[in-house]
Amino acid sequence: MGLTISGLFGRLFGKKQVRILMVGLDAAGKTTILYKLKLGEIVTTIPTIGFNVETVEYKNISFTVWDVGGQDKIRPLWRHYFQNTQGLIFVVDSNDRERIEESRAELHKMLSEVSTFLRFSMNTKMHFVVRKYQ
Repeated sequence: MGLTISGLFGRLFGKKQVRILMVGLDAAGKTTILYKLKLGEIVTTIPTIGFNVETVEYKNISFTVWDVGGQDKIRPLWRHYFQNTQGLIFVVDSNDRERIEESRAELHKMLSEVSTFLRFSMNTKMHFVVRKYQ
C-alpha cells in the first residue's frame, strides 16, 4: 500500500523525465542551443566529438538533452541514440546557405531511419529548429 501511494504521489507531483535527442550538421548551433537552455547565456563552444548531455529543468519536467556531434563521420552513429528518446530536435543553420542542401539530405536520411524506429516507439515527438539566433 505504501509503495502504491508513494508511486501515485510521485506521478502526480514529481518531475516528469523526458529524453531529447538533438542532431544536425556540424556547426549548426546544437551545443550553443543546449547551453543557452541550460545556463541561460551564450557560451563559447568547440566542435562536439561524441556527445554532450545536460539536464534542463522546466516547471515539473526534467529534460535530459543529448547533443550529438554532427561531423559527417559521426552522423551514422545518430541512430544509436534513438532508443528511449521521447523528443527529437534537428538543428539547421539557416544562415549557412551553402549547406542547406546537405542539411536537407541528412534530415531525410535521418527521418527514414527514425520512421523505422518509430514503428516500435510511437511516443517520440519530432521538432525541427530551422533558425539560429546569435
